[in-house]
Amino acid sequence: MEQPILITRDGPVMHITLNRPHRRNALSLALVAELDRAMEELESSDTFRVVVLRGAGGHFCAGLDLVEVAEDQLSAEQRLEAQLRRNADMGARLLRLASLPQVVVARIQGSAFAGGLGFNCAADIAIADASAKFCAPEVLRGLVAAQILPWITRRVGRSQAQRLVLQAQVLDAQAAAKIGLVHEVFADEAALDAGLDAILKDLRRGSPQAMAETKKLLAALGEISPAGYAAAGAQAFARCAVGDAVEGIAAFRERRKPGWES
Repeated sequence: MEQPILITRDGPVMHITLNRPHRRNALSLALVAELDRAMEELESSDTFRVVVLRGAGGHFCAGLDLVEVAEDQLSAEQRLEAQLRRNADMGARLLRLASLPQVVVARIQGSAFAGGLGFNCAADIAIADASAKFCAPEVLRGLVAAQILPWITRRVGRSQAQRLVLQAQVLDAQAAAKIGLVHEVFADEAALDAGLDAILKDLRRGSPQAMAETKKLLAALGEISPAGYAAAGAQAFARCAVGDAVEGIAAFRERRKPGWES
């Protein structure tokens, strides 16, 4: 049976690997449940001072598993409620990741799409190799980038965020670095891992207490989103999920254009 995430403990560093390579590490219910459990451990841990988040099989994370969503056999009302809850949970998950006392490093290869882009932006440090691609494709599927939008905006500013979530353009690693989506780009996987090792060496030198307190101060500089945004975002996502996304996800699964595309 597939383990949706793999955890490796290396002294003060916890490596978390999203492990659904056949789906480009898309976020299934089982995967996010395991990720939530890992974060629960980290929140109360004095052992770890750094978390490295990565994906298996040459990709980081393709976002929400649209096949799992499309196969949900519920009434319209139940489906609306399920999508509302699922999206709200994702918002809480991103905030939880960013709020960990440990320094979170995102190691990006291949696709960092939708929720994967959100994880990238919620991390404290993001590095990538030349294979990395970044996109907020939700509008192409009839959905909205509800919970990742505040994190994208915090990382790159409102102007760049607007273009990313409305145009749904795929950015390569160099273009992503140019607007600040990632901090550094390496030529290939070997160089990426060497760069990661150098970052981990630096982070091991820092005081765990001082780094945790610094993260709290950074968070105190401003709320990630205004009061009520997370709930409003979840409601917008849920409305779209039972609206245009029915056609959008069907088109995605059938590898065709959605009906609204001219």
